[in-house]
Amino acid sequence: MKTLIVDDEPLARERLSSLLRECDNVEIVGEAGDGRAAVEAAARLTPDLVLLDIRMPLMDGLEAARHLAGFDRPPALIFCTAYDEHALAAFEAGAVDYLVKPVRLERLRSALERARRFGASELAKVDAVAGTPRQRSHLCARVRGNLVLVPVADIVYLLAEDKYVVVHHTRGDVLIEEALKTLEIEFAERFVRIHRNCLVARDRLTGLIRASDGRILAQLEGTTATLEVSRRNLPALRKLVRSL
Repeated sequence: MKTLIVDDEPLARERLSSLLRECDNVEIVGEAGDGRAAVEAAARLTPDLVLLDIRMPLMDGLEAARHLAGFDRPPALIFCTAYDEHALAAFEAGAVDYLVKPVRLERLRSALERARRFGASELAKVDAVAGTPRQRSHLCARVRGNLVLVPVADIVYLLAEDKYVVVHHTRGDVLIEEALKTLEIEFAERFVRIHRNCLVARDRLTGLIRASDGRILAQLEGTTATLEVSRRNLPALRKLVRSL
């Protein structure tokens, strides 16, 4: 079973690696020190299993699990953490098992057996914690077969096109297969709707201008794009601009 170890503490990764070497039919294919690196490593290494810490920098383990669940062949997940209050969230994130540090060898062997028995396809069902979607720190896209993680803080605007959403960010743009409405709900505090097909980052909005043809356009920091404001969304947007 190809296994990826993810923990922000090198000593914790070393201990897990040592324990796994005492388990049968386990191949350690890599390590990562944060959730974002874990998702990127899993895309390259295609592990069968990820041993995943929860509290980590850049991206926590629960968000990483959500991205991993979107893979064509999602790995099975075993959370390994010092904090037992995350157990419910971990199982809602599709975990095979939940181990509290310090991890004991027999408990780890039991978790590995569960992973072999159930398989990732039945377990990777991520989306909610206590019934409410968790707000992600990154959006995940595929560009020419490669995984790309875009920090939400870098996104300037989101534009719906057919069944895709184009994510325009500070380093370019990518396509994701998500509904604009779903993104609007998840990131309600960060983005505001200016048109039925467009959300813009509140902190990038600098003003409104009237075009020669009478249309109202949103001005955004970090782009020269022409983004039309619909009459339906104009009153709320004017109020927002006045508060800037």
